Order: sequence, then C-alpha cells, then structure tokens
Amino acid sequence: MKEQIREVLSKLLKVRPEELKDDVCLNDCIGMDSTEMVESAIALEKAFNIKLGPKEITKFSTLNDIEKVIRSKIDSR
Repeated sequence: MKEQIREVLSKLLKVRPEELKDDVCLNDCIGMDSTEMVESAIALEKAFNIKLGPKEITKFSTLNDIEKVIRSKIDSR
C-alpha cells in the first residue's frame, strides 16, 4: 500500500519516489501546499476507491500518516 501511495504522490508532486521517505514532512520538506494536498487526496481516493473528508486530509503530514488514514478507511468498509 505504501508503495502505491508513494507512486501517486511522486507523480503528482513531480518528485522522485525515493524523496518520499516514510516520515518526511510533506509540507516543510517537500513543499506540498494546500492545493497539492487536495489534489493528492483526490488522486488517492481514485487509487484506493475511498472517500476522504476534510478532517482526514488535514492529517496528511507524512507518508506514514497518509497510510494510516487510508488503511482505516479500507478497514472500515
């Protein structure tokens, strides 16, 4: 799952997948802004066939955080 998340984000943010370490801060280290955060959420919703709410998107700080949110959505189906 984490590799799929990494792939989606690397394409969207135009960074190499190896730059997206599990605990790298997406806002400060990668420079992800609020528009990119929403675009990422939309891309991840499509990739994993889930729906993410605004509160869940605000939890997107690191790759690990994103994986936790997505895993909880999938597990709650």
